[in-house]
Amino acid sequence: MPVGAPALLICAPVICVFVRMNVVDGSEGYSSAMTAVQGERLILVRHAMPAVDPAVPSEHWPLAWDSRVAARLLRLHVSHPAYYVASTEPKAAQTMQEIAGAQHVVTDDALAEVHRPHFWFSDDEYRSAALDYASGGCPEGWEPHSAVISRFDGAMVKHAAAAASQGRTLVVGTHGLAPTVWMASRYQIADPAVFWSELRFPDIVEIDLVHEEVRCVTH
Repeated sequence: MPVGAPALLICAPVICVFVRMNVVDGSEGYSSAMTAVQGERLILVRHAMPAVDPAVPSEHWPLAWDSRVAARLLRLHVSHPAYYVASTEPKAAQTMQEIAGAQHVVTDDALAEVHRPHFWFSDDEYRSAALDYASGGCPEGWEPHSAVISRFDGAMVKHAAAAASQGRTLVVGTHGLAPTVWMASRYQIADPAVFWSELRFPDIVEIDLVHEEVRCVTH
């Protein structure tokens, strides 16, 4: 952990983290855009368990039917009115729609999971590759970290502005690796691989955009 950084608290099996934003180019503009949202907070939702089909690329997997109840229960932890935006991947968009109910969910492909080649991994093989990626490695054919950070950062600022214009809380439905990489670029996280590995299906965390803290919402 960098000198002077606050402690990072991880409470297994769900993440409870306290983080501080790095001083990076454009951080003041980022901070201004993000803290304009209603309540000066951001909610990130990791999608519920998808219906896994080895014959279909993972970006096309829908939400498993028995995961819809788990996703719907997260609605209790979201303050209304909210501005809902989700990755265009079905499992993320469907998770967010379960939370939003009858409210509209905007979709944005910039919030999609890290792009990677389509071939079937065993659970152990995927976990190993994902941990390597979260730690800073880049398996062959995987989307570069810089590209993930750039698209995710742009989406967050764009939708923060939209949420602020409507006086709503920003709720973002996304994945595991992409937001982990983005968070690691914006915040001081002791071990992004541990951060990713502790995420559940579904999971929800709240970022206090003023104090630059992230806390567990459901645990």
